[in-house]
Amino acid sequence: MLKSIFLAIAIGYAMPGTATPLPATVTDTVSSYATVNGIKMYYEIHGSGSPLILIHGGGSTIRTTFGQVLNDFAKHHQVIAVEMQGHGHSDRRPGPTTFEQDADDIAALLQTLHISQADILGFSNGGCTALQIGIRHPQLVRRIVSISSFYKREGLHPAVWEMMRKAHFSDMPQPFKDAYLAVRKDPEGLQAMFNQDHDRMLAFKDWPDDMIRSIKAPTLVIISDQDATQPEHATAMYRLLPKGRLAILPGQHGEFLGEVLTAKPGSRMPALAVAMIEDFLREP
Repeated sequence: MLKSIFLAIAIGYAMPGTATPLPATVTDTVSSYATVNGIKMYYEIHGSGSPLILIHGGGSTIRTTFGQVLNDFAKHHQVIAVEMQGHGHSDRRPGPTTFEQDADDIAALLQTLHISQADILGFSNGGCTALQIGIRHPQLVRRIVSISSFYKREGLHPAVWEMMRKAHFSDMPQPFKDAYLAVRKDPEGLQAMFNQDHDRMLAFKDWPDDMIRSIKAPTLVIISDQDATQPEHATAMYRLLPKGRLAILPGQHGEFLGEVLTAKPGSRMPALAVAMIEDFLREP
């Protein structure tokens, strides 16, 4: 069981489970594409208020990561939920992917949408992208919520890297395959997405501490106590951040968000997590 957890998270995923669809009662929804840095990026806008960007995890889509919390965030924000290059509806680029390129894509999308500043929330790989937005495009960021992210290889449990070296497409949980193929009937694209996510992790090089220190926006670091990110690493990152905050919640990777593979029916953790994040975002 532990091996499966580490292998799945290493590729950007969590434990296999039953997909839970986004509730149907999302209001004021707009879905569209924007051309950013040479690709067509898919995005959705939900609700109204101050802008909040949601960045999903590796191998995922808007709904598989945020399906259980999107409506709650949309009660108080103009939520702009994106699908990163190669994921879901969005086009893919050839060659390797990086968190830096993903950050630049989000920055280009915000400029296209004429949004001068936004709160940024990212989960897993998306949490790393959120940090890079704070590093590379600080003028666009008001506050950051970085969930289950890391900035050094030692920040992930050693078993993650061991499992990653042995990972194959067959290890990708079926609900993620189904979610991709439901919106883009492209088996070759699905394989390419897996390869890019897998290769990005294997090629990851540590970010220097000064890079984290350079993030001036208030930043809330959140992990689960059974996450791939080790608590000591989350604590070290929080202490480097000039305006850092830290929360460690019970559960597996993404469980407190109601992420599609770790969601527990009837759990009140997603509501608690949203309330905690909202309090952080409302701080002056």
